[in-house]
Amino acid sequence: MSSATLPADVSVVDVVLPHEVSAVADARRRLAGYLKRHRVADNARDDAQLVLSELLSNAIRYAPPLPGGEVRATWWVDKAGIHLEVVDGRGDTEPQRITDAHPESVGGRGLAIVDMLTSEWGVRTADARRTVHAIVPR
Repeated sequence: MSSATLPADVSVVDVVLPHEVSAVADARRRLAGYLKRHRVADNARDDAQLVLSELLSNAIRYAPPLPGGEVRATWWVDKAGIHLEVVDGRGDTEPQRITDAHPESVGGRGLAIVDMLTSEWGVRTADARRTVHAIVPR
């Protein structure tokens, strides 16, 4: 489900962030405050912040910005869990589930962590943008 098809009583946060690493910490803080106001348990808040960090970090590292030079993060809470979406300018590669990262590799574990902490995640693409979405259980 995308944020465009939600019931009116669900509080959606849509944040425009600079396409730079410092945006990750800002988004984490904003998400933490939102989840605390919605009385989400500490462990679920921590998991959601980690998943958002991974999705944003990948968007900033591997994809170009949106046409305005930014990335977008959106989140909301409903019965299914904590929904997270990150929109970037759609690079040449697509996020993939990595089932067996080499023990000596420096990267490649972020989406494996996302896979472990979410009930589902996936990718939607359009011409000049990509949305990676995930649901963290409450």
